Amino acid sequence: MAILHLVNWNVNGIRSIMKKDFVRDIHTLNPDILCLQETKAGVHDVETLCAMLPEYKVYGNASKARKGYSGTAILTKSIPISVTYDMNVEEHDQEGRVITAEYDKFFLLTVYVPNSGEGLKRLDYRERWDADFLNYVLHLNAQKPVIIAGDLNVAHTEKDIANAKKNYNKSAGYTQREIDGFNRLLNSGFSDTFRLLHPDEIKYTYWSNFFNSRAKNIGWRIDYFVVSNSLISQVKEATVSNEFMGSDHCPIELKIEI
Repeated sequence: MAILHLVNWNVNGIRSIMKKDFVRDIHTLNPDILCLQETKAGVHDVETLCAMLPEYKVYGNASKARKGYSGTAILTKSIPISVTYDMNVEEHDQEGRVITAEYDKFFLLTVYVPNSGEGLKRLDYRERWDADFLNYVLHLNAQKPVIIAGDLNVAHTEKDIANAKKNYNKSAGYTQREIDGFNRLLNSGFSDTFRLLHPDEIKYTYWSNFFNSRAKNIGWRIDYFVVSNSLISQVKEATVSNEFMGSDHCPIELKIEI
C-alpha cells in the first residue's frame, strides 16, 4: 500500500484564482489528486487554465443550464480506469456538479452540492438532491469503497459553524432538513474524516466575503472528505489548510493508505 494525498478546494472561480497564487499553492500542497468545485467555467476553459499544472490530467464538468455557474474538476497524476459525469438523474445533471473517477481500489467523487438559496427557496430541491445523491453513492459503494470530496454545503453540527443559534433553520446550509440529509449519508456506511480524527477541533473551511469574516474567523465547515467506513482504518491525516488564500473557501487535505 501507498499513501495517497488528496486535496479538495472550492475555488470560487477558476479564472479568478489562477490570477492569484493558485499554481504556487498547488505546487506547495503537491497532491496526487486535486478536486475542485465552483470552477464557473466551461470544460475547455478549465483544461486550458489548468495547463499551468502539466503534471495533472484534467477532467472537468460544466453547467449546461447557466454559463459561468457551478462546475467541478478533478486533476490527477494517475489516470483513472474511467471517468463519468453527473448522476444520470436529469433533474440534477444540468449544473456540472458531480464527477466520478474510478481507480483500481476505490471510486473518487468530486461534488458541489446545491445551496438551498436565499430564503431557502431551493430547500425542497436540495432534499431531492440529497436523496438521489445518496442512492448514487450507495450504488457505487456496493462495487468498491468510495471517497467523496466536495463542498457539501452543510454545517453538520454546532462545532462546524461560528454562529449556530443565529443561523439554525434560517440560513442555507444549517437547517435541520440539510443536517438530516448529511446524517443519512453518514448512517449509510460513511464517515466524515476530519471529525473522525479531530472530534472536538473547531476549524472552518468557508467564510463570507462580508463583514471581514475570515479575519474574525466567523466561518463554516462545509467542505468535506467523506469515506466508506471500510476505509476508516486507512485514513492517516485529515486537515483543514486555512493558511491558503485565494477563495472564500480554503483547501482541505486527506492522506489515506490505499
